[in-house]
Amino acid sequence: MNGRQLHFRLSGINNQNFIMRDEETGSWWQQVSGAAIRGPLKGQQLERVSQDELTFAQWKREQPRGRVLRPDPSVKEYAERNWESEIAKLPTVTPLIDRRLEPRTVVIGVHTGGKSKAYPMGALQKQSPIIDTIGTTPVIVILGPDRKSVRAFNRTVDGKTLELFAKPGTTELVDTQTGSEWDFTGRALRGPLAGKTLQKIEVLSDYWFDWRTYNPQTAVYTLGER
Repeated sequence: MNGRQLHFRLSGINNQNFIMRDEETGSWWQQVSGAAIRGPLKGQQLERVSQDELTFAQWKREQPRGRVLRPDPSVKEYAERNWESEIAKLPTVTPLIDRRLEPRTVVIGVHTGGKSKAYPMGALQKQSPIIDTIGTTPVIVILGPDRKSVRAFNRTVDGKTLELFAKPGTTELVDTQTGSEWDFTGRALRGPLAGKTLQKIEVLSDYWFDWRTYNPQTAVYTLGER
């Protein structure tokens, strides 16, 4: 932050959202936004690092030489395997008056071009890929071959907006403009656009109540919508 390296520790949980405290200034930081919400650095914003919502199996297929963070032997109590299902049973604290979805609905949140949209995971599992436009940005939201990992991309390539659909019998996509075939990483494998790559758009898997709290103007995708 401003050329200074900060070291963060868990400070607390705000409605199941991680609150970090930096050791250098004692400022508190919100996990979901990366913003300092209290202390000397209040109002400062951490720079986002691009990340994916992938299963380990999918990541390993793409990064066979990738390294894995080893559990810290000094930590005696890691979360149980059923942590997420147990957490999902807890009541929410933040009052949610937006009832377009149930508070605990898992959504894939996408923010691009100053606009936000939530895609219910259940809808994506029934209709993948989803071809959509957020604001003025043409997007595609897609499940990976494992049917759990999720990515989103801008559908514009060389100034042209592509229509992409699942290629029958495969885990690949094909665009109707050129017949090029694309994989889950957003890269064209075959066809006139071979070698081209779709611009990735970051996604966030979150509960609806949390996504809505930090994205109050968010739209919500409805199954079958175009």
